[in-house]
Amino acid sequence: MSPLRLVLWLSVFALPSAPTESPSYVAAVYEHLVVLNPNPRVALGRRAALEHMQKNLDVFEQQAALAAQQGAQILVFPEDAIQGFNFTRASIAGYLEAVPDTTEVTWNPCSERARFPDTEVLQRLSCMAQKNSLYLVANMAGIQVCNSTTDAHCPPDGRYQFNTDVVFTSDGTLVARYRKQNLYFEAAFDKPPRMELVTFSTPFAGRFGVFTCFDILFREPAVALVEELGVRQLAYPTAWMNQLPLLAAVQFQRSFAHAAAVTVLAANVRAANLGMTGSGIFTPWQEVHQHDMVGETGRLLVSRVPVLDPAMMADGTESTRLAWLPFSGHRRREPGLGEAGDAHGWPRGAWYLDAGGKPRSAETEHCWPGHENCHEAPAHEKPVEFHSVMMYDNFTLVPLQDTEGNLTVCDGSLCCHLLFRRSTAPSAELYALGAFQGLHVVHGTYYLEVCALVKCTGPDFASCGGETEHAQTQINFRLEGNFSTRHVFPGILGNGMVLDIPDESGKDSDGWVYMSRSGMTVGLVTATLYSRVYEKDNS
Repeated sequence: MSPLRLVLWLSVFALPSAPTESPSYVAAVYEHLVVLNPNPRVALGRRAALEHMQKNLDVFEQQAALAAQQGAQILVFPEDAIQGFNFTRASIAGYLEAVPDTTEVTWNPCSERARFPDTEVLQRLSCMAQKNSLYLVANMAGIQVCNSTTDAHCPPDGRYQFNTDVVFTSDGTLVARYRKQNLYFEAAFDKPPRMELVTFSTPFAGRFGVFTCFDILFREPAVALVEELGVRQLAYPTAWMNQLPLLAAVQFQRSFAHAAAVTVLAANVRAANLGMTGSGIFTPWQEVHQHDMVGETGRLLVSRVPVLDPAMMADGTESTRLAWLPFSGHRRREPGLGEAGDAHGWPRGAWYLDAGGKPRSAETEHCWPGHENCHEAPAHEKPVEFHSVMMYDNFTLVPLQDTEGNLTVCDGSLCCHLLFRRSTAPSAELYALGAFQGLHVVHGTYYLEVCALVKCTGPDFASCGGETEHAQTQINFRLEGNFSTRHVFPGILGNGMVLDIPDESGKDSDGWVYMSRSGMTVGLVTATLYSRVYEKDNS
């Protein structure tokens, strides 16, 4: 089949420039190389456990001072960064501290040290926040004594052990406590008996929500904070193990911030041997981040970001721009893009709209499937479908066999469509368009619908879905799918873990969710529409 002479269709939407008076604040996150317990399954007494934790807290102290020197008003530390990981329920006992319920108790651990015994970690974190005059978010191992005669959920040993986030104000007051809801193979910890949506307020940026690591893949608490409580700023301690091509840490942090129209302050641990790295300060449209699988030092990131809490935003066009709705999509104007054509010299006149409002080539009868007057390619011209395992799920895929084209692949009721033009011949690097609809059951159970354009790791179909950070081929594309949910997370990953966002994303008049991107300056590793169908998680 001769290559289809297709070009990308981009709608143009002008966005106003940001006025200087737009409220903003300075945020910091620290990716920490954890000093680990070499024998985490062997129990330590309280004194030995404290000696271990103080080594990590010493580093926290240094980084808090550096963040404050750069004007940081809020600092987020990673999950498990104080005590480490891979403990058993018994062996973590010496690391546990009782964290009071901040909805019932007002307490400044630095100023009121004697009020609650055995709270040395809380006291040091509180003094750290107070000394540096910043809000501080950290993660630690918490304990709550319970009685099985009055609490049906109480564990047999008479205590809950929680993976716990704590938040301190700039004067050291403990202002929020969150207990991780969605555990990820954490034998040392219990799932809380009831789910809590936890927020805290600051004088410089308004309200923040807080949750931990694996929580980001579930409705509660992550999406519930955004949709039910209207939270637009999130503190996110994590200990995330990267898994390409779809779920590297910064890749999904970027996607979540863009799709949910929020700021995410993400602090990950650094453990290259476990594939752990990737932290950043993400707004819906920009980010400061780092991903380092080689280095053996921590990294502090500091950035000024706009306030997104609606209660703190002034009226005006800039507030309207910042307040676009979660999961509604986003449009931006590309530099040099005009009515006559796009920034790359491709005339928009090469496209016209069919009756359904879809772009259709004026030079071919091939168009978007499912619409009137749309003629499928002859059977002998259709690319062969194949299956390959990606992220432990069995995807249905079709290869990109031309330099430009129009492809569709389906899995169950989910269909994914791709319009593309690539910079290299198909023989240079193999790419494939994949679809998956179903229950993911490895390393967690959750229902997915995914459309993914991926660079394969080799020349064979079996290599499609493998992990790679590198690609040389630049691809201009529009990707869309007929998802059954609005919770779709667009993501674009370039060569060397370069993050990108779509030129456009949203839902068209037929209900298909789409994104488009043109003019990337690096090779494309992955472009994905990754959706979570939360209501089917227990199906």
